Formats: sequence, C-alpha cells, structure tokens
Amino acid sequence: MIHRSLLLIALGFTLSTLSAQEFDFGVKGGINVASIGGGTYAGLGGLGSKIGFHVGAVAAIPISDKFAAQPELLFSSQGTKWNFVGSSNLRLDYINLPILAKYSILEGLSVEAGPQLGILLASNVDKEDYKGIDVAFAIGASYRLTDAIFFSLRYNKGLSDINNNDAITVSNQNNVLQISAGYAF
Repeated sequence: MIHRSLLLIALGFTLSTLSAQEFDFGVKGGINVASIGGGTYAGLGGLGSKIGFHVGAVAAIPISDKFAAQPELLFSSQGTKWNFVGSSNLRLDYINLPILAKYSILEGLSVEAGPQLGILLASNVDKEDYKGIDVAFAIGASYRLTDAIFFSLRYNKGLSDINNNDAITVSNQNNVLQISAGYAF
C-alpha cells in the first residue's frame, strides 16, 4: 500500500513539473550494468554484474541558461549475477524517479547529479526479502547530438540497504551503470 502511495506521489510530482511553461520532454532507454554492493556471506560466492535495461520518460525544465531540473520516471531492471554453485541472476525490477540538477558545460554537453527514489515492483525471488524502497545518488553526463537525439552515461550509487530479511546480517545496495539513448519531442 505504501509503495502505491509513493508511486502516485512520484507520478504526481513528475506531472506537476511538466506543467512548467518551457521544458523539453522525451523518452529514453538503454542498457544497465547492475550489481549489488556491500557485504557478502563467507563461502557463498561472489556477486557479479548483471546486464539489464531501463526505459521511460525524461523532462528538462530550464532554470537559467546553464541550469535545469531533470525529473525522470524509469522502469529499471537491476540485480546481480550470483556465483554460487553455478551461476544465477537476481532480478529486481524498479520504478525509479531521479530528480537531477543539470548543468550545461559546452554546447550539447552537460553533467547531472541528484537523488533517486526507487520502488520495487517485482523480483525473480521472494520479493519480501527486499525492501520496497531504494534510495540512490545519480551522477552522469549527457550529450545532445541534435535537437531531438541525445545520449547519456550515468552511475547510480545505492545509499540504502535493500535487504528486508532478518537472517541477512550484511548491508547491500544497488549499483547501476546506465548507458542511454533518447529522443526529445
């Protein structure tokens, strides 16, 4: 119930920012190289990177000639590759809402950073073992090739422990490298 409420609040915030007078709106998607950082159990193998994807909407709301606010609403397939008695993938699907500050360095090139809130939608294991909310810090850069086509590279560093199982005594965080291409309307 709380997850749905947070999702509705996030969606409402995103839609309210889109009512600004001047903004760019677009869609983006790309590849995730996801892993889970933090502690591991001795003897249980290592946590490796898992390839996933992300897709969603992005807006850029100008504040000045150089600064903009950039809210996004993204579906993101994250998790890890777990190396223990063979290999298996942990898939954690989130709706992520990054709210970024964007600074233009050169014509077409900008850097961006800010907080990201994630809401866990689904998992390929017992979803109850993972917290429904994830908090991360996003940092990256984007390049606008034309008025419509852009590319971005971003790293989302997990700040909150995603474990929700009392038997798990280590803290783990989502870490995701994203490579995106997008189209602005």
